[in-house]
Amino acid sequence: MRRNLRRLLKSFPMEFESDFSQSEEYKSFRCTVPLRQIVVDNDALKVWKLYDAGPRCVRCPLICLPPVSGTADSFYKQMLPLTARGYRVISVEYPVYWSVNEWCEGFRRLLDILEIDRAHILGASLGGFLAQKFAELTSNCPRVASLILCNSFTDTKVFNYVDSAPVFWMLPATLLKKMIIGRFPRKLMDAQIADSIDFMVERLDSLSQSELASRMTLNCFASYVEPQKVQVEVTILDVFDESALSHSVKEELYKCYPTARLAHLKTGGNFPFLSRAEEVNIYILVHLRGYDGTNLSASDTGTPVDR
Repeated sequence: MRRNLRRLLKSFPMEFESDFSQSEEYKSFRCTVPLRQIVVDNDALKVWKLYDAGPRCVRCPLICLPPVSGTADSFYKQMLPLTARGYRVISVEYPVYWSVNEWCEGFRRLLDILEIDRAHILGASLGGFLAQKFAELTSNCPRVASLILCNSFTDTKVFNYVDSAPVFWMLPATLLKKMIIGRFPRKLMDAQIADSIDFMVERLDSLSQSELASRMTLNCFASYVEPQKVQVEVTILDVFDESALSHSVKEELYKCYPTARLAHLKTGGNFPFLSRAEEVNIYILVHLRGYDGTNLSASDTGTPVDR
């Protein structure tokens, strides 16, 4: 049995270093791209953490939003390859927010501080849900250029924790972590998928009780997307093998965006942006290249024209 599967069955916390976090690729990323911390609210404790790589002159970058267990470095396998092609990529880690509307207002302020007019958003699971809600809530004054939804959903009721969500704030971190990893597979799997779980469990260990509780609240408190208000181009990226989301949840996402571009991976698990990074990056490039040379380009190549 893979090491990560044994780890999932043990108690928190424990000393652990994943193969991905010890890789030369990850070390190169951490040495190359500095971690920034930005306060956007009156509460100085609400600190957004982010990695910002690529040409700063780009005003419509790709912004990556992680899943419940993710941190700002979760998309390191996207940042260096995409920025090497001239794209600006920002990966963020959100502070403690207890409602979707509060999160969206904080994210809007972050874009203002970064002087970003609009953004292409790659969101994984909870990150994808929040990206859709932000596009919905800013539809009258658009801040979202397009969406890439990775293993995401449109209705929080799919997790069956709607009734419990109001009390997440008082639950111990150990219990919250067990609730999250309970949706990870425990069967044998290929090395890259297993390593991606190792890495994300390691990220999970770094989050505080309040961070975990707030993310679980956003993920499970009764809320749903109104897709008719999400008037942007969408690429749906998901996997055919086992993940935390059922086939019916994926089908519902397809129905909400019938004109979306579908990017399917045969395998990849919960975190294909890590386990199948090269394939995922190709789909991201295909999505972004459609905007090259326009005022919504995420790169500094080409001459902007109206779109």
